[in-house]
Amino acid sequence: MEKKFDRRGLGRGLSALMADVNLDVPAAAEVRRGDLMLPVEKIVPNPDQPRRDFQPDALKDLADSLRQKGVIQPLIVRRKPDQDVYEIVAGERRWRAAQIAQLHELPVIVREFSDSEVLEIAIIENIQRAELNSIEEALAYRQLMDRFGHTQEKIAEALSRSRSHIANLLRLLSLPDDVQQMVKSGTLSAGHARALITSGNATQLALQVVGRGLSVRDTEELVRKSAVDPAKRRALRRREEKDADTRALESDLSANLHMSVQIDHLPGGEGGKLTINYRSLDQLDLLCRVLSVIPRDAEF
Repeated sequence: MEKKFDRRGLGRGLSALMADVNLDVPAAAEVRRGDLMLPVEKIVPNPDQPRRDFQPDALKDLADSLRQKGVIQPLIVRRKPDQDVYEIVAGERRWRAAQIAQLHELPVIVREFSDSEVLEIAIIENIQRAELNSIEEALAYRQLMDRFGHTQEKIAEALSRSRSHIANLLRLLSLPDDVQQMVKSGTLSAGHARALITSGNATQLALQVVGRGLSVRDTEELVRKSAVDPAKRRALRRREEKDADTRALESDLSANLHMSVQIDHLPGGEGGKLTINYRSLDQLDLLCRVLSVIPRDAEF
């Protein structure tokens, strides 16, 4: 049966909860005389741990450190009701690495926490300890808000983050799933992804950004141009390619005729094409009358 979590948030608040667990102050939780030492086999992981992937290389490095220096920071555990085992509240990576290092017992601090508190602590620990990508970090903040009712301000205060940092990461969750996956895999940076948030075709633009190796600034410009109507974009591109004299002549003719005029020189020559766009039959009639006054024997 799926567990239900109270969205009221903890009465003690995030800051008080973190201070109780000492997640962000290692020196305060160093192994002291009197800390309980438990056999590894009497410690079990939290089945609701939100983090499922533990990188083997990182665990091996931690195991090597534990062999050399021992376990400096005790695990936080709670006793399982009616069982002679203890469930990990914080420190599962150390527990996994200790088994690789073939340590037989670990220092622990036993605390009393509810199921809701244990999940909340696990999310906080992941944010603080793990090498999360921007999407994973955003999802962790979203969990704290949706499951426990915490505001962005409270999370920012408790985790020593700026509110803008949290808000910007949460906006990434509005991107299409395939773009979010690019961020997770490291193909696309968070900065590039933020630039794509306002785009209506983020997936196509993301593929262009990756394929062309665009900078964040180039990506912002790509998004800006993609928001322009395609016909206007083509006209704008042609206009940007013309010299100032040609653009000025187009403007003068357009103003005199009250019609759109484009002048396109052929590359490498003196010839070209002049295009006049009329919007009604009356404009076409006017244009025909203007051109009809030109003498038949006129030479150009």
